[in-house]
Amino acid sequence: MRDILGEIWSTARRNKLRTILTGFAVAWGIFMLIFLLGCGNGLINAITQSMDRYLDNSMMIGGGRTSKAYDGLSEGRRIQLDDRDINATNREYTQYIDGVGAQIEKQGVTISYGSNYFSGGLEGVYPNEQKISKIEMLCGRFINQTDLDTQRKCLVLDDAQARELCPNDYKSLLGQYVKVGALAFRVVGINKGDKSRFRTSVYIPFTTLRTMYNMGDKADNIVFTFHGLESEQANEDFEKTYQARLNSNHRAAPDDESAIWIWNRFTENMQMNKGISIIHIALWVIGIFTLLSGIVGVSNIMLITVKERTREFGIRKAIGASPASILRLIIIESVLITTFFGYIGMVLGIGANLYMDATIGHMKVNSGLFEATMFVNPTVGLDVCVEATLVMIIAGTLAGLVPARKAAHIRPIEALRAE
Repeated sequence: MRDILGEIWSTARRNKLRTILTGFAVAWGIFMLIFLLGCGNGLINAITQSMDRYLDNSMMIGGGRTSKAYDGLSEGRRIQLDDRDINATNREYTQYIDGVGAQIEKQGVTISYGSNYFSGGLEGVYPNEQKISKIEMLCGRFINQTDLDTQRKCLVLDDAQARELCPNDYKSLLGQYVKVGALAFRVVGINKGDKSRFRTSVYIPFTTLRTMYNMGDKADNIVFTFHGLESEQANEDFEKTYQARLNSNHRAAPDDESAIWIWNRFTENMQMNKGISIIHIALWVIGIFTLLSGIVGVSNIMLITVKERTREFGIRKAIGASPASILRLIIIESVLITTFFGYIGMVLGIGANLYMDATIGHMKVNSGLFEATMFVNPTVGLDVCVEATLVMIIAGTLAGLVPARKAAHIRPIEALRAE
């Protein structure tokens, strides 16, 4: 074996360009596969993180504008949700809907504490907002049912808002009173802010906000969680029935999809998952074709190698070398070159992914109003790297097998005549 290795080394040194080209084809194929998968995973992880901001089995409902004339009324009417819609949602769809809440918002409000203040908005919510929007509390609690029933003047800030009011120790605001316009509200909780939500409002009880600004029975949005709608078709059927029911409250055509809009996070996630699967498949197809280009390169160079060494193999056979020894020599050379350069490609690919993770991993785009994560953890599992390297090694072995068999069975007289 030592003699074979020494012979392969001397052959590689005599044919440096050929060896380097062969190795480059192998290393490039593996490097590009790992690199592309890493980039794709970074994009997919960012998309998945964005999708995970809300509870999957939840819907948000809002009023739109009618697109059809109906019941003597013209198209283009603005639809405003109200308590009739909340009650219908809560009472008539108990087989699917778990908990119903609503939202209403008031912008242009100043919240102050001592000499510190910020301008933002108030968002009146139900207790289920915490579950649906996955709000993480840092201290205190969220709005509860008692706050809602008694119309308490209490609010929940996020940590960034709390720091605006109390820069030194924002958690000390918990239990204190802050001014909302001319009214005093007690801070009952501080949650972890999420700038990607594009919101500057503080949470207060839904009923408190409506009473403060004399909004009657109006609501901006209805939110709820649901169960039992496991397929896309089941969700579509429910949405049509539910939309027609709310349309009837506002004298809109039952099939007018513009009068009431529905944001179904479940079906949205299903569609996003399909898109992610397509991205995965596309990346693997590109990566596999990149590997194939490396395999083709190895095959071509091995064919050239055998052709260049035809006379050498003829002399070997003339002095007694067996076909098996020639076959073994070429196969081992192919395996060693593919393994060595495949390992280099794997290491470089992993290194490139780690560099991306350290530099642009968790990269955020900040517009000043909100942040969006564009690239998260652009890495590939070690198992994929090893499997890609093994595939290239096996392919390199098979690529060397065809010319090796041809060289092993050539007649010495024919080999010696070869130019």
